[in-house]
Amino acid sequence: MNTITVAAAIILNEQNQLLLVRKKNTHAFMQVGGKLEVDESPEITIQREILEEIGCRSELKQFVGQFETAAANEPNHVLISYVYVIELKQTPQIAAEIAEMKWIDLDDQSTLLAPLTRDVVIPWCQQNLVN
Repeated sequence: MNTITVAAAIILNEQNQLLLVRKKNTHAFMQVGGKLEVDESPEITIQREILEEIGCRSELKQFVGQFETAAANEPNHVLISYVYVIELKQTPQIAAEIAEMKWIDLDDQSTLLAPLTRDVVIPWCQQNLVN
């Protein structure tokens, strides 16, 4: 099984909605983030990807963990994700390979979600957010 290693962002607004993006020519919504470059730490990757994908400077607030899930868009690939809670310093706007961006409620039932978002991020948010 092939692996893809990425850094992924949990970005929440004041209403505890989760920011998700859909890349061009894909169907599932997922965390902002992307593949680590050679000799690049996940912390640097996540800040670079946030800047590239939604045009924002950001601050790392918390390392949530390293997780293994199915990849959303690459069949027969395992996704290894370094997941961080992120605070944005600007209003996000789609850029680079992003086709669509939206804020979802944590109990959203209508959005097609990537496995990492569905199986790891949303359950983590539901467990760790104090409403």
